Amino acid sequence: MTRFALSLTGWLSLWLALCTSQVAMAVATASDRALPGPSFSAKDRQAFMQPVAGLPFEQRMSFVLGRAIFDKIWVSSPSSTTASDGLGPLYNARSCLQCHINNGRGLPPDTHGSSNRNGLLIRLSIPGDGHLKPQGVKPEPTYGTQLQTFAVGGLKAEAHLRLEYRTHSVELNGGERVELRQPIYQLANPGYGHFHPQTQISPRLAPAMIGLGLLELIPEADLLAREDPLDRDNDGISGRANRILLNQHDQPRLGRFGWKAGQPDLRQQNASALNNDIGISNPDSPFPSGDCTTAQYDCLNAPNGNTTAQDGLEASAVMMDMLLFYTRHLAPPPRHHAEAAAVKAGEQLFSAIGCSRCHTPAHRTGSAADRPALSNRLIWPYTDLLLHDMGTGLADGRSEFAADGQEWRTPPLWGLGLHRTVSGERALLHDGRARNLTEAILWHGGEAKAARERFRELTPQQRTQLISFLESL
Repeated sequence: MTRFALSLTGWLSLWLALCTSQVAMAVATASDRALPGPSFSAKDRQAFMQPVAGLPFEQRMSFVLGRAIFDKIWVSSPSSTTASDGLGPLYNARSCLQCHINNGRGLPPDTHGSSNRNGLLIRLSIPGDGHLKPQGVKPEPTYGTQLQTFAVGGLKAEAHLRLEYRTHSVELNGGERVELRQPIYQLANPGYGHFHPQTQISPRLAPAMIGLGLLELIPEADLLAREDPLDRDNDGISGRANRILLNQHDQPRLGRFGWKAGQPDLRQQNASALNNDIGISNPDSPFPSGDCTTAQYDCLNAPNGNTTAQDGLEASAVMMDMLLFYTRHLAPPPRHHAEAAAVKAGEQLFSAIGCSRCHTPAHRTGSAADRPALSNRLIWPYTDLLLHDMGTGLADGRSEFAADGQEWRTPPLWGLGLHRTVSGERALLHDGRARNLTEAILWHGGEAKAARERFRELTPQQRTQLISFLESL
């Protein structure tokens, strides 16, 4: 801990000054339904950066230090510091915050290629035999498991991502027409030769960071009790848990995080993202070259930031512990206008048309001695954390452990009304194609098709009420 603290001296004082209002947290008086941190304006772009209420005084510094690691800009090796070097050699971003804008959702690139927005990642693979681990697919032979669109000096990026949209319109009851956008991806200017002819791509937008530690503490038995893979109750909903096998000798674990629930816990999620997205080695992903493959010789032989001061890695166990503490204790925001008549009417419609069958409103967290502020809480995330078939319109055709090419994990809805405020724009669904809530609902298919059609048949006033409810979350 001493080595780490000393390496932070140059910028820790700055963060302490910036975060004074957060460290001096008062116990929130808002409802336990939201578990918010300090009160803030609905127009505050830092609404997703607040700690959960009731964080013990002795743990507040850990939150501040974790935020500094989440926000820090990594640099390439060699550099004058051993606490911030090790970037890449190939990478998607230089900090966690670059993808998770203000701890909110990322943004996809614009269609003109003029924006440096890098919140959309592309997973890569080729078909496997269905039994390979970890994912039932094979990495793309040259480019690995993820496309890296940036590189340190002297190396080439793997490719540039180009994005276009094909549009079609949908008519709703009352005559309203909505234009939906189908994304089309092109991997241009490949830096290391041609892609395999059977390359599969899966776009993944960086999700909001709020409430993750609360979701991690929902008891496994409660989630598994909601599984109905054979649809025995004949309601058309057949959610099932993803089961993760990180090592062939281990027992499968329940998946909770990622768009296909491909990560079992936040520690593994953080380690994987830091290594694949930024190229930083750490105790759980100790690869200083990140996702480089044997076909990328110069990448494998580029300088790295592994040092004795960081336990022979680029991010030490202490650094990862602080990052984990921060990502676990980010609060979902309090609801706004929850008592408005239109919001209450919309909440009833949300249940009546079947949305709550997957977006389960409430859960109670279990107990963890090291996480008292997260334990035994009634929370309202509006998710079951299970996989559901969402139809061909949203399919990526790529498996991930038990998830098939049409299945996605139900995303939490808390904070939904603040996504535009926090990130600057609204980009919804797993790839950001939906520009508003109506578009997002209309893309639902598969198990959600019946609920989508009921939404289409609502009167214009009822649809406005339902959207008002979602905006209140």
